[in-house]
Amino acid sequence: MLDALGHAERLHVFRVLVRRYPQSVAAGELAETLGYKRSTLSIYLSVLRRAGLVHQDRDGNSLLYSADLSGAKSLIGFLSEDCCRGRTNNDHRTIDFDANDHRRYNVLFVCTRNSARSIFAEVILRDTAPERFAAYSAGTSSHGAVHPLTLQVLEENGHEISELGTSSIAEFQKPTAPQMDFVFTVCDQAANEECPVWPGQPVTAHWGHPDPAAGVFSDEERLELFRQTYQAMRRRIQPFAQLPGPTLDRAALQEHVDDIGRLRLARV
Repeated sequence: MLDALGHAERLHVFRVLVRRYPQSVAAGELAETLGYKRSTLSIYLSVLRRAGLVHQDRDGNSLLYSADLSGAKSLIGFLSEDCCRGRTNNDHRTIDFDANDHRRYNVLFVCTRNSARSIFAEVILRDTAPERFAAYSAGTSSHGAVHPLTLQVLEENGHEISELGTSSIAEFQKPTAPQMDFVFTVCDQAANEECPVWPGQPVTAHWGHPDPAAGVFSDEERLELFRQTYQAMRRRIQPFAQLPGPTLDRAALQEHVDDIGRLRLARV
């Protein structure tokens, strides 16, 4: 495993798959995202698979790849327990979601343009559990305007939209920005990008959903896509907002948010 990850480009492949976890990614999409020739990528994936760091699945004629986190955990355990005699294994932080805990947890939803999916997620969480969470959203390439159909669908569902706007991810990297407890990417492109290291090591997960603004559709079809995206975000936000009351360690909490990312959400 160390040898497989000691090669910079193989490490890059693995890091993208971890950022996309728990999704499986098609080989063609990986090659395009990373800018590698398909033959070169195939060699890298083969090495990572033999090392026990990557899963391969088949969907029809397509090969899909995902990170094998159990393999990565065994490597980390070896480094921590054997090489370092357990001296580095000191992260026992917990997060308390008890109903009597009055702390509000900061949650950031990241997308590319911050105009639809991340805005939906922010507003839904803001209005679902305002006493437990402070919700924010940002874009890796924000163009400064919320999509009109995003506003229309939010208004249809009874949300306040008068103060909504877009933000750049850079705003949340400033020293004066609130420290995040959770950071979720909600589009595949944002997950593919190398995001900055977040202060405080927040819990992260990928809740990817297709862009409702992409493709060629009639006005009615486009509006329906935005409505479906809103409902998809709602189906993920609701179980997150209802995380169990007892104190959770980071491993259990990470499993919860990854399970939410595995939810299959239909789109026509």
